[in-house]
Amino acid sequence: MALSRAARSEAAVVEHTFVVKQVYMRHLCNDTLVTVVNGQFPGPPVEATEGDTVVVHLVNQSPFGITIHWHGVKQRLNCWHDGAGMITQCPIQPNTTFTYRFNVDGQEGTLWWHSHVSILRATLHGIIVIRPKSGSYPFQKPHMDVPIVISTSLV
Repeated sequence: MALSRAARSEAAVVEHTFVVKQVYMRHLCNDTLVTVVNGQFPGPPVEATEGDTVVVHLVNQSPFGITIHWHGVKQRLNCWHDGAGMITQCPIQPNTTFTYRFNVDGQEGTLWWHSHVSILRATLHGIIVIRPKSGSYPFQKPHMDVPIVISTSLV
């Protein structure tokens, strides 16, 4: 019991605010209206260490009902924060907010988050990096991380 408490005290709360709204972005010499998080494409990365609690405050300033699915994150006893629209969560309506909260105990790796509304998946997405708590990797520690996000066209 004392060991689990000690390990737990090292865990952090990783907190983000995602403001979802439409912005114009230049693509192939045309201005295209796209829905993005915090004005970024792709959206901001969520970085945590195994055991941390992730909190994401989603502010929906878009005209669409949306959910964010945390792809690959195990939602133990917390499926209502999985973001599977119309399955585990009703869409977050325009001009409302919702706070996602989940723990990444026993999880590590590079995953991704994305809109669970099909028309918005092309522009509402980003990475989740969960680093090992021990700081050790099953291979030589990389000099640096370079995440690559492959997505569809804005058009």
